[in-house]
Amino acid sequence: MNNNDILIRLRYALDVSNTEMADIFKLGGIEVTKEDILLLLKKANEDEAENELQMKCTNQMLDSFLNGLIIYKRGKQDPKPGQPQGQAGSIMTNENVNNILLKKVKIALALTSEDMLDILEDAGVIVSKGELSAVLRKEGHKNYKPCMDRYARNFLKGLAIKYRA
Repeated sequence: MNNNDILIRLRYALDVSNTEMADIFKLGGIEVTKEDILLLLKKANEDEAENELQMKCTNQMLDSFLNGLIIYKRGKQDPKPGQPQGQAGSIMTNENVNNILLKKVKIALALTSEDMLDILEDAGVIVSKGELSAVLRKEGHKNYKPCMDRYARNFLKGLAIKYRA
């Protein structure tokens, strides 16, 4: 699953309009026009000429969107005294995109681990609390486990079932 697919599925699941998406990107620190949004949300075809009309969503863009989503849903948080300004858990590599996606959507929607397990169960995937905890851990932790596309895809499918039903 590429970053464009994630944006498309997340937009559908949360029923976010193009205008709201532009606002969310802006909150995340990137200016994106409504025309750019349409190009980002365009599905890739096998015809390469058509694919040139699609805008590729980079890891930085997806990270900014997810950070903006947190601010959009929960409000801007002032840093506590003594804490660094930067965002925790940024998307650096393609291997941790799914893990960061789950963490940041969990924060944005104020989901508990139980809520996430229910969402995955709604999509037909049974995951233990330990497995979910391993996926949500910080990269480098001894119990960290990379999140595979299957879990991320089914989590987004479960979100769509929960929020669009």
